[in-house]
Amino acid sequence: MKGDYQELVDEISGLLGAPATLENRDFELIAFGAHDSDDDSTMDPVRTRSILTRKSTPAVRAWFEGFGIARATGPVRIPAAPEAGVFRDRICLPVRHRAIVLGYVWLLDADPGPTHEQLSAAMEVTDRIGLLLADEERAGTDLSREFRAVLTAERGWQYDMALAALRTALGPDADGLHAVVCVAPWPSGEAPSARTVAGASALCTLAWLWPTAALPYGSPGDTRSGTGGEATGPGATRQGARTGRGASGGEAAGGGTGTGTSRAGNHSGARAAEAQASDSEGGGHALAVLVRLRATDVLAPAVTAAGRLSGTAGSAGTTGSASAGSVGPAVAGIALPRRGIGDLSTSWREAASAARAARAEPRLGPIADWASIGPYRLLTALPPAPSPDPATAPLLGPSHAELARTAEVFLDCAGQAGRAASALGIHRQTLYYRLSRVEQLTGLDLDEGEDRLLLHMALKAVRL
Repeated sequence: MKGDYQELVDEISGLLGAPATLENRDFELIAFGAHDSDDDSTMDPVRTRSILTRKSTPAVRAWFEGFGIARATGPVRIPAAPEAGVFRDRICLPVRHRAIVLGYVWLLDADPGPTHEQLSAAMEVTDRIGLLLADEERAGTDLSREFRAVLTAERGWQYDMALAALRTALGPDADGLHAVVCVAPWPSGEAPSARTVAGASALCTLAWLWPTAALPYGSPGDTRSGTGGEATGPGATRQGARTGRGASGGEAAGGGTGTGTSRAGNHSGARAAEAQASDSEGGGHALAVLVRLRATDVLAPAVTAAGRLSGTAGSAGTTGSASAGSVGPAVAGIALPRRGIGDLSTSWREAASAARAARAEPRLGPIADWASIGPYRLLTALPPAPSPDPATAPLLGPSHAELARTAEVFLDCAGQAGRAASALGIHRQTLYYRLSRVEQLTGLDLDEGEDRLLLHMALKAVRL
């Protein structure tokens, strides 16, 4: 990939003074230029469907191919056909490489339309597009296979071989600046083509080990009060002294802490992916994406790809089966930018950790980059616990959801009773009573920093 399809399409649009669209030879949309006209006829049903669904119907494909575009070596003018949903004349610029058609650039024709010189210049751009499509077609299957192999191989000769194969397939791009994106859950085991995701060098799916079910108790954004029947209790007086002391777990506004149960803590990111594949019986999938960047401080290409793909995953989950829709909305995590592909396993671990943090803490999502998830960077790397800590287990049951929520907000607020009571919408005395009940259930002393840390970690870990 020596350039970006969108840039080349925009170049053609500029040369011809009309919005262009690029499709592969299967009539799947790759890129399109902006439509600034107020004339509704510039967006006839065929063009609208192509942009919205990113593909054309078999009937439309057959109709256009009837004009010989698959054999043409130069521009082909196609007349309007309102009965077929084509309200405007079109110009098709075949995209070829070594005499093989690989795609088509489409423009709406006008009177007088582009000159011969303009069309010749546009055809020169299609030669560059053809080179890109040929490179992708040659390496596209291997990219997905070898990308997955790098993310799932054990460190050692197998990993080195997979990395070498991916480096060969990527060519010069292997030494460029990249970010890895994780989209989870992904609705199937199939990855989309890299040609349909701007800036993507490779995509693959992996089994997703971690939970995709609903949160076990109120979400982090929930501030319901629920004071019914509660009053001050024996622990209220002692609890009243708990203001001004920092909780071990961090600030609510700046980012509550969390713990994770990730195999990446005991293995490399590659081993984590392999563990997911072996332990996730018929479970969900995650999508891994390798995105090209232009600068380390500009994550826009990765954010754009993450947003589009997580939206695609969410739409598929909504319209799919009940089981597919039950896993909740998709989120995305973005790893730190890195030059070269030598640390892809680390990048995958970071991207997966950021996605897990976004699912556990909605205020971080739906797209979270690893650099911004704070203490989750460490907590998602912890090895999985076989069962909840015996001290905190009684609090984590559904019958004590309100108490668990209260304790979490109190710790998120650095142990400041006023802030916690305000966030929960309850009186301070009610807060003190609930916290005393938490201490009775767990045997922990919330005046002690280590007890606070244990409780805070347990409350976050149950969602991860």
